[in-house]
Amino acid sequence: MQSYILTVLIGYIFGCFQASYILGKIVKKVDIRSLGNGNAGASNAVNTLGWKFGIVVALVDIGKATLSILIMKVLLQGSVRPEQLPFFLYLNGLFVILGHNYPFYMGFKGGKGTASLIGMLVAIDGRIALLCIIAILIVTIVTDYIALGTIGLLIVLVLSTLYFQYSIGCVIIALVIAAQSIYKHIPNIHNIRRGTESGLRKALKK
Repeated sequence: MQSYILTVLIGYIFGCFQASYILGKIVKKVDIRSLGNGNAGASNAVNTLGWKFGIVVALVDIGKATLSILIMKVLLQGSVRPEQLPFFLYLNGLFVILGHNYPFYMGFKGGKGTASLIGMLVAIDGRIALLCIIAILIVTIVTDYIALGTIGLLIVLVLSTLYFQYSIGCVIIALVIAAQSIYKHIPNIHNIRRGTESGLRKALKK
């Protein structure tokens, strides 16, 4: 039980470091939630504050998830069996994403967790991370929409977790991550259908 509590708490605490909100306040003197689609994440930072700022935010969000997973690898040594470790790492990654999406000090209104998901995968399995990065890049470039690229990434996440024979617990966590991310992207899908979603090419011109 102690391992579960530690895994969840460390994940959520790391996730709560909200780069777009904190850096937006310090550097840009704005609340990212008042801009664009109101989302406190890297994609909205790219669309509203420019790609350079957005990249910095994305790197911080990737890094916090990677660091959280690496810390858990050290802390869980000897506490769980080797075959159990991937589940705990997936669980930690899930709570980094939940902390990012629902930070307590921001009224639980945060981001969508895509960059943190990539950071989680980088630390857990480079093969899955590479496949997911390729998926989001290709779909985003072809469609011009980061939201659609993210959905492509989520599909690859679930399929690759299955393909590389991770436990059923890891697969369930991957499905939970995918479900909550798709739910968070529903407004973007509606905007794409209406033709009001800001595309990547437009953002890169900022």
